[in-house]
Amino acid sequence: RGNTEQLLDRLLEGASDAGGITEKVVLSTLEYSSCKGCNACHKTGSCIMDDVVVELYDRMLAADCIIISSPIYTMGITAELKSFIDRAHYLWVRHFQLGTHVISPEEKQLRRGYFLSTAGMDQVDVFNTAFPMMKALFNILGFTHCGGYLASNMDGYGGITGHPTALDDVYRIGVNAVTGIKAGRPCLEMARR
Repeated sequence: RGNTEQLLDRLLEGASDAGGITEKVVLSTLEYSSCKGCNACHKTGSCIMDDVVVELYDRMLAADCIIISSPIYTMGITAELKSFIDRAHYLWVRHFQLGTHVISPEEKQLRRGYFLSTAGMDQVDVFNTAFPMMKALFNILGFTHCGGYLASNMDGYGGITGHPTALDDVYRIGVNAVTGIKAGRPCLEMARR
């Protein structure tokens, strides 16, 4: 129930209220290994570690929209999220080396990826390191990075509930995501602070 999870829950509430079917997965509650760098997937396009990560990526590939959320700790995303992203390497191999990705470029235009994040400090570059990783993950999974919401200065606001607009803003993002998907519109949204 920290700042980032509250943002995520409010976005999911908006998506649900707009008629979307939502599922929330908290990586810190899952048991999985980090990528071993064995490169076995370079031959098969499959990860040799058959664990919850493979199942979760299969569910994500079947979704119309994914929302990735992480607080910023020491100028970067959490260790759990970074480890999870690294495990997508076998999907990168499928897409970029083997040419067997299941998502076509036309489908990718309509599949939405959002990134939500909070940071305690109000430093202008506090979110900068997260964006290359989010862009890579969305690209590997066949989603367009539509944007999301970035809320800095949580220390100054006394938490997300002290931010004047954040919870209402992300609720609207959730509603707009679902209505856009239902209408078959590509996303044009930009991340805001």
